[in-house]
Amino acid sequence: MKKPGSKGEHNLQKKFETEKRALAFYNSQLLNQLNPEMCRFIAEQEMVFISTSDSKGECDASFRAGHAGFVEVPDEKTLLFPEYRGNGVLASMGNIAENPHIGMVFVDFYRSSIGLHVNGNAEILSNEELEANHDLHEKIKQALKKSGSQKPIAWIKVEVEEAYIHCSKHIPLMEKRDKTIHWGTDDEKLKGGNFFNTKGRNPST
Repeated sequence: MKKPGSKGEHNLQKKFETEKRALAFYNSQLLNQLNPEMCRFIAEQEMVFISTSDSKGECDASFRAGHAGFVEVPDEKTLLFPEYRGNGVLASMGNIAENPHIGMVFVDFYRSSIGLHVNGNAEILSNEELEANHDLHEKIKQALKKSGSQKPIAWIKVEVEEAYIHCSKHIPLMEKRDKTIHWGTDDEKLKGGNFFNTKGRNPST
C-alpha cells in the first residue's frame, strides 16, 4: 500500500526521526474523504483559508468568509463554495485554471479551537453550469438569484483527496463580537481603505 504524503515529507521524517509519529498520524487521523463529523464541522464554519499555486508552483494564500455553511458539502468527496469579484485580480481562480491542486484550512476559533485540513483538486464552475444542476441546496439557489456585486461570478468545486485534523493546542480561543458585515460593498472606508499606505508607492506602476 502506498504511504500517504509526499517524497519530501518522507525524506524529512527520516532526517528528523519522526517516522513513527508520522505513521501513527497517517493511520489514525488521515482520511481520503470527509466523515460525518468533518461534514458537520464544515457546515458550522464562517471562514476558510485556502492555498493555490500556478503551473510553475508559485503559491498564493487567501481567505474566504460567509454565513455559516457557506462552503457546501454535497457529499463526503465534494466541497463547493462561491467566488466573488473581490479586487478583480482573481488570483486563486487564476491559479486553479492552471493547476487544480488546492489546500483548505477551516479553523473554529470560537468553540472547539480545532482545525480541519482539506486537500484536493479544484475546478471552476460558472453560474450557468451550476444552475443546470437541479439538485441544489436552497442557499445556493438564493445566491444564484442575487445580482450585482453580491452574486457569485463563479463557483469552486473541490474533489476531496485528504482530510485531517489540525490540533487544538496552539489555536487561540477567541470571543466573537458583533460586527456589521457589508457584503459586496465598494465603499473604500468599509473595505479598509489604504490601511497599509500602499497607494502611489508601487514602483512598477
